Amino acid sequence: MSNRRSFLKNTALGTVALGISSSTNIKSNTNEDLLCNPTTLDYYGPGPFYTDNPPMIEENTLANQSEKGERIIISGRVLNLECDQFIPNTIVDVWQANNEGQYDNQGYTLRGFTKSNDQGFYLFETIKPGKYLNGSSFRPSHIHYKVSPPGFDTLTTQLYFEGDTSIPGDAAASITSGTYDASDRIITLSENSNNVLEGTFDIIINGEGISVGTSDLHLNKGMVYKVSPNPFINQVEIEFGVFEKAKVGLLVYNLSGQQVAILEDKNLTPDKYISIWKPEDTLPAGHYFIALKVNDLQVHYLKIIKQ
Repeated sequence: MSNRRSFLKNTALGTVALGISSSTNIKSNTNEDLLCNPTTLDYYGPGPFYTDNPPMIEENTLANQSEKGERIIISGRVLNLECDQFIPNTIVDVWQANNEGQYDNQGYTLRGFTKSNDQGFYLFETIKPGKYLNGSSFRPSHIHYKVSPPGFDTLTTQLYFEGDTSIPGDAAASITSGTYDASDRIITLSENSNNVLEGTFDIIINGEGISVGTSDLHLNKGMVYKVSPNPFINQVEIEFGVFEKAKVGLLVYNLSGQQVAILEDKNLTPDKYISIWKPEDTLPAGHYFIALKVNDLQVHYLKIIKQ
């Protein structure tokens, strides 16, 4: 344990190392263990603007390029209630207001669904929703979610954004405990190198999936803590650490969950390592995931962008 803590300190493996927003519902506590907080219901439920039978989101784009508003990218992973399994093929149904705070109640603009891929990841690009009056006050910017794991009940909730001045006065977004606690559903948006805001929302829900081990494996076994540059064009350097002698795999997956590269597949001793990925020119631009496996358990991942 002392060697691992020293490694974490020397390489500054804190929140940045997770590669996920600090407001995701997998959080560190003072004992360095991870708490797995189930995604909560939203107080307002689906609201009055849901439309049945939405279309599938094409090319991971909910808002077409002509849609007015600030572009954002939302991504995350669907996990079971213990956070030791990721859940593929989960339907993630989303809908939202446009830049002016208006919903399309006649068609399917800014409405659609995607599915978590073979590694449990989902992603979509949209615009930041506008606010609208709810009585005498404005509702904070939000995105509605209906999440349906295969064979399990649907979870209906809403996603909010850190720093929104309308959150404290909102009946739903301001709840900080209990069934409708919105604390873990207020996410950070950070500008990437393409000047697009990105946020991470991991969904923790009742379901059955594929084992990734316990939620603190990346603290005990190894983690990917830096990729540079990100986004990248021709090659990317991946820095990772291994905390025990083990068989180690470093893999690359696309958004469909398909493996596109094996960067490492060898026995390693506890240490810091660097791996270089030079993808073929024919590999499409887009989002990919670097995944670290230790003794065949996937213990950590980091999202990267190929330009």
